[in-house]
Amino acid sequence: MKTILSGVCALALTASLSMGTAVAGTKIGAIFDLTGGLNIYGIQQNNALQLAVEEINANGGVLGEPIEVISYDAQSELSKYTQFANTAILRDKITALFAGLTSSSREAIRPIVRKANIPYFYSSLYEGGACDKVTFVTGSSASQQMSKLIEWGVSTYGPKIYIMAPDYNFGTISAHWVHEYATRNGGEVVGEDFLPLTVSDYAPTLQKIQAAKPDFVVALPVGANQTGFLEQFAAAGLKDRIGIVSTNYGSGNQQVVVSPQAGKGIIASAGYFMEVANDQNAKFVKKWQAKYGTDTPIVSGAVDVWNAVHLWALAVNKANSSETEAVIKALESGLSFDAPNGKVSLDSKSHHLNQNIYIAEGNADHGFDILVTFTDVPAVFEADKCDLVKDPGLAEHFTPES
Repeated sequence: MKTILSGVCALALTASLSMGTAVAGTKIGAIFDLTGGLNIYGIQQNNALQLAVEEINANGGVLGEPIEVISYDAQSELSKYTQFANTAILRDKITALFAGLTSSSREAIRPIVRKANIPYFYSSLYEGGACDKVTFVTGSSASQQMSKLIEWGVSTYGPKIYIMAPDYNFGTISAHWVHEYATRNGGEVVGEDFLPLTVSDYAPTLQKIQAAKPDFVVALPVGANQTGFLEQFAAAGLKDRIGIVSTNYGSGNQQVVVSPQAGKGIIASAGYFMEVANDQNAKFVKKWQAKYGTDTPIVSGAVDVWNAVHLWALAVNKANSSETEAVIKALESGLSFDAPNGKVSLDSKSHHLNQNIYIAEGNADHGFDILVTFTDVPAVFEADKCDLVKDPGLAEHFTPES
């Protein structure tokens, strides 16, 4: 049985409550942005979690019992994540937490779950580098996506690159990776622009791009403004002579709302596209559409959450316990899972997934055509920097050297 709690019904916590090791059981917490500006991602993340739990419960649950879900709406507000994480842990006594979209939400949650000592699953593409014994990342990291995207972009368009990104850690750290992989592949960053999320007029940026004369632009704007940049880029006639690539285009179904003029030909790299052709994805899409309909394509973050819930359930059943240390040991044993995006396996050192990375091209039908599949791509940077088996006390967010 699943329990859904409204985010607006948060419990006031007293200072006398303290965090300890999670008690045994099959109750999990979910905190996603079900309302507010980020709900285009959060609703699908939550839907994926509910669907995964339904499937697992139909097959016997974990430890012979059904999983119970305690769900909160973060309302696209960072403060709600800390509030509801505390509530879910202290009042609801969850044994694992699935939560967050933005890197800021992840970093707000990590100290709380670390103190509480419960497994935390972050399921979103991100800039990379999170390293924490209780944190498990099932989205693709920037090093996985950028390594393939920049190599492809330089060989396809040419060596000159312009970066357009949001001015916070996702954008700035991702830009470091553009520089890194440009150097490795004989490319050169000829300009970059970091903009607040509130920007909607991209004329100054477009002028800078025209002056820099890049072969292609790495575009990383976030949220609804992303479509504005792409539409303005196309309207200025830049698509005719400058390529445009992205690691987050399509992650919020931007391809559905942009005009065919703007969306056709945009190159995206991601760990999942709905167009992936394999038996597991066919089954997953059929199950998803039977429950949620066919109006909205499935985003990569939904599959990241689906994978996280299944990996957690596999670990609990393997450990024959939902106790934190036993579950983490099982997760670090090299668990793998036949997922909608292809086989995924958990790297024991970094707590990141080795997974497929796809390069796809936007088409005129508001969808994607997959061009290249890179199989079993490791999170090399995270595995090099972060060895949680050797040093379980690590609690860092590593960033690449500039």
